[in-house]
Parts: sequence; structure tokens; C-alpha cells
Amino acid sequence: MLRDRSEAGKRLAAELAELRGSDCVVLALPRGGVPIGFEIASELRAPLGLIMVRKIGAPGQPELALGAVADGREPVTVFNSNVLSILGLTPADLEGQVLEQLKEIERRRRLYGGHLTLPPIEGRSVILVDDGIATGATTRVAIQAVRRRRPACIVLAVPVASTDTLVRLEDEVDRVVCLEKPQDLEAISLHYRHFPQVPDEEVIEFLERAKARANAATDPGVSGR
Repeated sequence: MLRDRSEAGKRLAAELAELRGSDCVVLALPRGGVPIGFEIASELRAPLGLIMVRKIGAPGQPELALGAVADGREPVTVFNSNVLSILGLTPADLEGQVLEQLKEIERRRRLYGGHLTLPPIEGRSVILVDDGIATGATTRVAIQAVRRRRPACIVLAVPVASTDTLVRLEDEVDRVVCLEKPQDLEAISLHYRHFPQVPDEEVIEFLERAKARANAATDPGVSGR
């Protein structure tokens, strides 16, 4: 059982300690992955950025992931073909939802404003972070979006995920670090004692703190004190 996202981030950072000071970047999935990504980036002295991904839920069952979409010059969309088949749906049936989620991504982009600067990824080790993985749809599209930017490698770091989901994702990344791997994952929240929603204001605060830390680390006047 994890106390909260902050503790989860610190524990994941300890598992990734060999990357401290290396040429790596932490990318968090907002909003729940941001507090965890902040702790990892702080411990590893790495820049923190966001990878903007939204889940595509089933009609009338928004928590049932049918796929996910990530924005960019060419948005990346991934669907869970097995679930679509069971529900008798096709990707074309979900075009409206895809557009709706892209609008939400754009809303957050405008809200986060200058805080959303994505660190350079090409040729660097990327640590992809979320607060937990259920079906893996959102994570999979995030991985594909990151791959397009040609990183040296991708490390998936999450506090909790089902063993079956991790097995499906292992071939898509270079390394997986996970603290809790239940066989049957009923709900991510059940693995935390404290698991509140993360508001946009808190996301911005974490990004500001990460940016201030990075600026202090590169300022000779600060480091020389």
C-alpha cells in the first residue's frame, strides 16, 4: 500500500537512482502522474515535462477505456480492438469522442501556457510516468507519441499496474519499473491511502517548482553560494 503520490514518486526515484545526473528527461501524464513525475525529476536532477494524452471512454461507460489519443502535429490514436469488437463498435463510431478529447487537451495546453514547454527528447532517455495503469490504452498511445520523437530509450515508471497489462507493455519500452503488480487490478485508488484528484492549479504549481529548480541548478550565482 502506497501512502500517496509523493511517496510513490520517491520510491520510484530510488529504483531509478543509477540515472541520477544522466541525460534523461521525465515526462508525466497529467494530471495524476505529475506529482509522481515531480519527485522523480527532483531526485534524478532531470527536467520535467508533460505528455498530453486523453482516454477515449465507452459510450455510457466513460471509465471503460476503448483507446486513447495524444496530441501533436499528427495526433496519435490507439484503440483497444478486442473491447471494440465486444461492444460492436468501430473507430469511426468514436470520431466525435476523439475530437472532444483533443479539445480537452488543447484547453489544458492553453491553461498551462508557458509551463508546458516540452524538454528536448531526441537521443535522450525518457522516463514516462503515471500514477497507475489499468487497461494500458493511455500508456500505449503515450509511448507511441514519445517514440516519434526518437528518444535513446523509454523507461516506463509507475507505482501500480496489473501484471497482465505490464506484460503487454514490456515489448513497447526498454525498461519497466513498477512498485505493485496485482494480478487483478480492481482500481488504482485502492493501492493508495491518500488518492485525491489533482487539479490543474496543482499541475501548474509542480511545473513552476520544477522549472525554478532547473533554473537554480544552471545559475552560477545560485550554485556557487
